[in-house]
Amino acid sequence: MKRLAPLFLLALTAALILAPFAYAAGTAQQAAKAADHSPGAPIASAISTVTGMAISPLLGTGAYGAYQWAAAKDDTARAKLPWYAHWSFFGPALLLVGACAAKDAFGAVVPPGLKKPLDVLEVVENKATGLVAAGAVVPFTMDAVSKMIVGSKTAAAGHAVATGGLAMIHLGAIDLSWLLNILTIPFGIAMFALVWMASHAINVLILLSPWGAIDAALKTARTALLGVLTLTATINPWVGAALSLVVIVVAYLVAGWAFRLTVFGTVFCWDFFTVRRSRFQPAENDNWMFAGGNLPGVPVRTYGRLVLRTAGTYEFVYHPWLWLPVKIAPVAVPREALGVGKGFFFSTITADKAGTLFLLPPRYRGHEETIVRAYLMGGGVRDAGLRKAWSMLKELFGGSAAKTQMA
Repeated sequence: MKRLAPLFLLALTAALILAPFAYAAGTAQQAAKAADHSPGAPIASAISTVTGMAISPLLGTGAYGAYQWAAAKDDTARAKLPWYAHWSFFGPALLLVGACAAKDAFGAVVPPGLKKPLDVLEVVENKATGLVAAGAVVPFTMDAVSKMIVGSKTAAAGHAVATGGLAMIHLGAIDLSWLLNILTIPFGIAMFALVWMASHAINVLILLSPWGAIDAALKTARTALLGVLTLTATINPWVGAALSLVVIVVAYLVAGWAFRLTVFGTVFCWDFFTVRRSRFQPAENDNWMFAGGNLPGVPVRTYGRLVLRTAGTYEFVYHPWLWLPVKIAPVAVPREALGVGKGFFFSTITADKAGTLFLLPPRYRGHEETIVRAYLMGGGVRDAGLRKAWSMLKELFGGSAAKTQMA
């Protein structure tokens, strides 16, 4: 199954890239014959479109632009399309999507040390395209919805002019799409932000995962969801909208977890690309870090400060959602039990029996001894994660274990 997952991911990504071109001609003809002209139909289509772009901004925006380009009747109509519906954008965008899919497909056989920099690049790409889609593509889409809704009402008013006299002509001439935009565009951006944040958490999980098979499984699941959403929206806009609403509700329920992962991924990428550890020096107290999974009462990956009080006790100080009123969580672990686990990409603060208490951002790599001295930890520095596995392999295949056997 692990061997088939990368191939399935590549095939599914290729299908999503080619789908806009394959369905454009037939769908356009069917839509012209049996289009739903009710005012709610554009809203249903827009919900599916925005949700799909939020799940994968680069793939969703590129595929949506390719669909609009292929569905245009002639070059004159294509020239009037938005910027994301031209070859100069969606061509490179879909090629980049294919490169990311190939990276995940072959990541199962690539050492983590070679794949992680590419994962960091993909996290940055997902953030950048998410901002572009939220700031440009989503407003374009919601504006088109507003004009379609107002246009349908104007057409109805025009019919009333023909049947009811000239008294209705002023009502039909008023363009209220700008007023509808005030409501629809903020709603569309909020909907996009919720779904994008939940989807972006998958990129951060891939960044944290040490195994390529897990990365391929996560990416396959997300791409499959986007494929199902695209297929249902093509068959029936209302079914696609219903599925999109389910996705939005789930994204709302996991918003806190996704937000913390997003912050973690942002700090991780910033420290990685700026090589911050080379110019960083930990403070003697009050250092920023993330909560681990074993700190009672604090959600995992909460960003805050670890403080050593004069009484010798530890406290974790943080703001929920980074701006809500401050909270203080006591760390009921003696100093003698604390130590720093030195990882290959980032380090952790652990306790003998409590497990991982804090996650240190990558800028602390190489400064583990300073953290131990600053917080008076009795456990010292020890290998963790991939470094621990590598040291065990060295001992097993010719390191200290071999010397012990010789003795």
